Amino acid sequence: MKKVLRSLVVFFVAMFVLAGCSSSGNAAKSSKSNQIVVTYQLKQNGKAFAKKTIDQPKKSVVMTGLKKGWTVKASKGFITEIAGKKQNVAKKTYWLYTINGKMAQK
Repeated sequence: MKKVLRSLVVFFVAMFVLAGCSSSGNAAKSSKSNQIVVTYQLKQNGKAFAKKTIDQPKKSVVMTGLKKGWTVKASKGFITEIAGKKQNVAKKTYWLYTINGKMAQK
């Protein structure tokens, strides 16, 4: 992989789909309704290199599913590496993400 660290831009496209809801008293089905399915897609230079669909709790943060799918390193609240691909401060390439196609806001 050439230029892995150069122009590293990663977008997380999260498509939230509610898990099946049921009115039965079954605890397993009840816990399912508290889950969402999120699709994470990692991109570099506009081209996808990894994609995973993860089940995670409703109201969870991006990092929750990200850590379920890949090895993630973070420092001071910022993601510094995903699956061996590191940010490059010298080249000003960092990990960014979008939710439903829009840049994430704090």
